Amino acid sequence: MSEHIITFASGDDHGHFRRALGRFATGVTIVTTRTKQGKLEGLTANSFSSVSLDPPLVLWSLRREAPSRSSFTEAGHFAVNVLGTHQAHLCRHFATPHPDKFGEVAHAIGTHGSPLIADAIARFECRTEQLIEAGDHLIFIGRVLRAAHRDGEPLVYATGALCSPAALPPHCANANAANRERAS
Repeated sequence: MSEHIITFASGDDHGHFRRALGRFATGVTIVTTRTKQGKLEGLTANSFSSVSLDPPLVLWSLRREAPSRSSFTEAGHFAVNVLGTHQAHLCRHFATPHPDKFGEVAHAIGTHGSPLIADAIARFECRTEQLIEAGDHLIFIGRVLRAAHRDGEPLVYATGALCSPAALPPHCANANAANRERAS
Protein backbone atom coordinates (compact mmCIF):
# COMPACT_ATOMS: atom_id res chain seq x y z
CA MET A 1 0.00 0.00 0.00
CA SER A 2 1.25 3.44 -0.82
CA GLU A 3 1.27 6.37 1.58
CA HIS A 4 -0.28 9.65 0.40
CA ILE A 5 1.56 12.75 1.63
CA ILE A 6 0.77 16.42 1.12
CA THR A 7 2.24 19.57 2.66
CA PHE A 8 -0.36 22.24 3.40
CA ALA A 9 -0.28 25.89 2.44
CA SER A 10 -2.96 28.53 2.77
CA GLY A 11 -5.81 28.05 0.31
CA ASP A 12 -5.13 24.34 -0.37
CA ASP A 13 -7.89 21.88 -1.17
CA HIS A 14 -8.33 20.18 2.18
CA GLY A 15 -9.90 16.96 0.88
CA HIS A 16 -6.62 15.13 1.50
CA PHE A 17 -6.52 16.43 5.07
CA ARG A 18 -10.13 15.30 5.61
CA ARG A 19 -9.33 11.80 4.27
CA ALA A 20 -6.29 11.55 6.56
CA LEU A 21 -8.40 12.62 9.56
CA GLY A 22 -10.96 9.97 8.58
CA ARG A 23 -8.42 7.28 9.47
CA PHE A 24 -8.94 8.23 13.14
CA ALA A 25 -12.11 6.45 14.23
CA THR A 26 -14.43 8.45 16.49
CA GLY A 27 -17.70 7.93 18.24
CA VAL A 28 -20.83 9.67 17.00
CA THR A 29 -22.69 12.11 19.23
CA ILE A 30 -25.66 14.42 19.10
CA VAL A 31 -24.87 17.68 20.92
CA THR A 32 -27.98 19.47 22.15
CA THR A 33 -28.98 22.67 23.89
CA ARG A 34 -32.02 24.74 24.74
CA THR A 35 -32.00 28.47 24.15
CA LYS A 36 -33.22 30.97 26.72
CA GLN A 37 -36.33 31.31 24.54
CA GLY A 38 -36.95 27.54 24.79
CA LYS A 39 -35.87 26.50 21.28
CA LEU A 40 -34.30 23.03 21.16
CA GLU A 41 -31.16 22.69 19.03
CA GLY A 42 -29.19 19.59 18.13
CA LEU A 43 -26.48 18.54 15.71
CA THR A 44 -24.36 15.53 14.88
CA ALA A 45 -20.75 15.82 16.04
CA ASN A 46 -17.81 13.47 16.11
CA SER A 47 -15.46 16.14 17.47
CA PHE A 48 -16.02 15.07 21.09
CA SER A 49 -13.27 14.27 23.59
CA SER A 50 -12.55 14.13 27.28
CA VAL A 51 -10.26 16.87 28.59
CA SER A 52 -9.92 16.29 32.33
CA LEU A 53 -11.13 13.96 35.08
CA ASP A 54 -10.60 16.49 37.88
CA PRO A 55 -12.50 18.64 37.26
CA PRO A 56 -14.61 16.61 34.80
CA LEU A 57 -14.26 18.45 31.46
CA VAL A 58 -15.13 17.52 27.88
CA LEU A 59 -14.86 19.34 24.56
CA TRP A 60 -16.51 19.44 21.17
CA SER A 61 -16.21 21.80 18.23
CA LEU A 62 -18.71 23.68 16.09
CA ARG A 63 -18.15 25.23 12.68
CA ARG A 64 -18.10 29.04 13.05
CA GLU A 65 -20.65 29.41 10.26
CA ALA A 66 -23.09 26.88 11.75
CA PRO A 67 -26.68 28.20 11.88
CA SER A 68 -26.95 27.04 15.52
CA ARG A 69 -23.83 28.93 16.66
CA SER A 70 -25.68 31.64 18.59
CA SER A 71 -27.96 29.07 20.26
CA PHE A 72 -24.99 27.11 21.61
CA THR A 73 -22.88 30.13 22.57
CA GLU A 74 -25.70 31.93 24.40
CA ALA A 75 -27.32 28.94 26.17
CA GLY A 76 -24.49 28.33 28.65
CA HIS A 77 -25.29 24.60 28.81
CA PHE A 78 -25.20 21.66 26.42
CA ALA A 79 -25.58 17.89 26.48
CA VAL A 80 -23.54 15.33 24.58
CA ASN A 81 -25.52 12.21 23.66
CA VAL A 82 -23.30 9.29 22.59
CA LEU A 83 -25.11 7.16 20.01
CA GLY A 84 -25.26 3.38 19.91
CA THR A 85 -25.32 1.36 16.68
CA HIS A 86 -29.12 1.07 17.05
CA GLN A 87 -29.32 4.86 16.56
CA ALA A 88 -27.46 5.23 13.25
CA HIS A 89 -30.54 6.88 11.69
CA LEU A 90 -30.18 9.79 14.15
CA CYS A 91 -26.72 10.63 12.81
CA ARG A 92 -28.11 11.71 9.42
CA HIS A 93 -31.27 13.21 10.96
CA PHE A 94 -29.32 15.65 13.15
CA ALA A 95 -26.77 16.40 10.38
CA THR A 96 -29.55 17.61 8.06
CA PRO A 97 -31.47 20.88 8.48
CA HIS A 98 -35.04 20.37 9.77
CA PRO A 99 -37.44 22.97 11.17
CA ASP A 100 -38.02 20.73 14.24
CA LYS A 101 -35.30 18.13 14.70
CA PHE A 102 -36.87 16.86 17.92
CA GLY A 103 -40.48 16.45 16.71
CA GLU A 104 -40.10 12.76 15.82
CA VAL A 105 -37.19 11.93 18.18
CA ALA A 106 -37.77 10.46 21.63
CA HIS A 107 -36.10 12.73 24.18
CA ALA A 108 -36.46 14.29 27.61
CA ILE A 109 -35.27 17.61 28.98
CA GLY A 110 -32.28 17.15 31.25
CA THR A 111 -31.71 18.64 34.68
CA HIS A 112 -29.92 21.63 33.15
CA GLY A 113 -32.35 22.22 30.27
CA SER A 114 -30.71 20.47 27.31
CA PRO A 115 -32.52 17.70 25.42
CA LEU A 116 -31.38 14.15 26.22
CA ILE A 117 -31.81 11.62 23.41
CA ALA A 118 -33.66 8.48 24.57
CA ASP A 119 -31.58 5.27 24.61
CA ALA A 120 -28.24 7.02 24.02
CA ILE A 121 -25.49 4.80 25.43
CA ALA A 122 -23.95 7.73 27.32
CA ARG A 123 -25.03 11.28 28.11
CA PHE A 124 -23.08 14.20 29.53
CA GLU A 125 -24.91 17.28 30.78
CA CYS A 126 -22.48 20.20 30.80
CA ARG A 127 -22.09 23.87 31.63
CA THR A 128 -20.04 25.79 29.08
CA GLU A 129 -16.77 26.69 30.81
CA GLN A 130 -14.81 28.16 27.92
CA LEU A 131 -15.09 28.95 24.21
CA ILE A 132 -11.94 28.94 22.13
CA GLU A 133 -11.82 30.29 18.57
CA ALA A 134 -9.61 28.00 16.48
CA GLY A 135 -9.46 28.20 12.69
CA ASP A 136 -12.91 27.77 11.19
CA HIS A 137 -14.36 26.26 14.40
CA LEU A 138 -15.30 27.16 17.97
CA ILE A 139 -14.16 24.73 20.65
CA PHE A 140 -16.61 24.33 23.53
CA ILE A 141 -15.11 23.15 26.79
CA GLY A 142 -17.80 22.00 29.18
CA ARG A 143 -17.81 21.06 32.85
CA VAL A 144 -19.71 17.81 33.22
CA LEU A 145 -22.45 18.30 35.81
CA ARG A 146 -24.12 14.95 35.30
CA ALA A 147 -23.24 11.78 33.35
CA ALA A 148 -25.11 8.57 32.62
CA HIS A 149 -24.30 5.42 30.63
CA ARG A 150 -25.87 2.11 29.64
CA ASP A 151 -24.78 -1.04 27.87
CA GLY A 152 -24.69 -0.97 24.09
CA GLU A 153 -22.41 -0.99 21.09
CA PRO A 154 -21.10 2.51 20.27
CA LEU A 155 -21.69 3.92 16.81
CA VAL A 156 -18.32 4.59 15.18
CA TYR A 157 -17.37 6.89 12.30
CA ALA A 158 -14.24 6.13 10.27
CA THR A 159 -13.09 6.62 6.66
CA GLY A 160 -16.31 8.45 5.81
CA ALA A 161 -18.67 5.70 6.96
CA LEU A 162 -20.67 4.66 10.01
CA CYS A 163 -19.34 1.46 11.57
CA SER A 164 -19.75 -0.76 14.58
CA PRO A 165 -16.82 -1.83 16.75
CA ALA A 166 -15.33 -5.26 16.21
CA ALA A 167 -13.56 -7.26 18.88
CA LEU A 168 -9.88 -7.91 18.27
CA PRO A 169 -8.74 -11.51 17.73
CA PRO A 170 -7.58 -13.45 20.83
CA HIS A 171 -3.87 -13.04 19.99
CA CYS A 172 -4.30 -9.31 20.69
CA ALA A 173 -5.54 -9.97 24.26
CA ASN A 174 -2.02 -9.62 25.73
CA ALA A 175 -1.57 -6.23 24.05
CA ASN A 176 -4.97 -5.08 25.39
CA ALA A 177 -4.06 -6.14 28.95
CA ALA A 178 -0.68 -4.37 28.72
CA ASN A 179 -2.34 -1.16 27.48
CA ARG A 180 -4.86 -1.21 30.36
CA GLU A 181 -2.03 -1.62 32.89
CA ARG A 182 -0.08 1.32 31.39
CA ALA A 183 -3.19 3.51 31.46
CA SER A 184 -3.88 2.93 35.16
